[in-house]
Amino acid sequence: MRVLLVEDDAMIAQGLQTALRQSGFTVDLMHDGRSAAHALQTSLFDVVLLDLGLPHRDGIDVLRELRKRGDATPVIILTARDEIQQRIAGLDAGADDYIVKPFDLDEVTARMRSVLRRAAGRGDPAIQHGELRLDPVARTVERNGSAVKLSAHEFAVLEALLQRPGAVLSRAQLEDRLYGWDEQIGSNAVEVYIHGLRRKLGSESIRTLRGVGYFVPKK
Repeated sequence: MRVLLVEDDAMIAQGLQTALRQSGFTVDLMHDGRSAAHALQTSLFDVVLLDLGLPHRDGIDVLRELRKRGDATPVIILTARDEIQQRIAGLDAGADDYIVKPFDLDEVTARMRSVLRRAAGRGDPAIQHGELRLDPVARTVERNGSAVKLSAHEFAVLEALLQRPGAVLSRAQLEDRLYGWDEQIGSNAVEVYIHGLRRKLGSESIRTLRGVGYFVPKK
């Protein structure tokens, strides 16, 4: 899951980015509203964690612009306890949820999963696809009821593909979900993870559309 974190407090931002990465998320960090708006125009994210009181451009303006152009990317506002009116303004501007500072990491990740479930129209946190069951909370995968041990990157690739069965994701799109802008990407990293998943889940679990990308077949 690729996350855009927009937070101008360096200590909070660095701590949250590190914690989310350790939990298996790909996190890109912006410290001001202008940079965040540009990132949202040029890259795709699964969820946005957005502070409101930002330098150069207010978070509410960034959110309103995002919704005005029809972008439905889930947005969770990060806000201080006494900013009730800003929380209301953020929700009215199109935010999906808000988190009050100081916050607990488990709450942050739970709310991220919640808005993603709502966006996908799912009630169950786990993704069931034929014989496969992926649980994003426990970060486990089962095949016919038996646990399958995956690396963090294999899990991320499988999660991205299972979120949209039948949709073809290119290597670049999968790389976006695996690596932040400040992380180095191996030239054949995606191919290695796909090979590992096929070895563990079956050769037909992930298909290749030559020259385009990868997909899991619809059931």
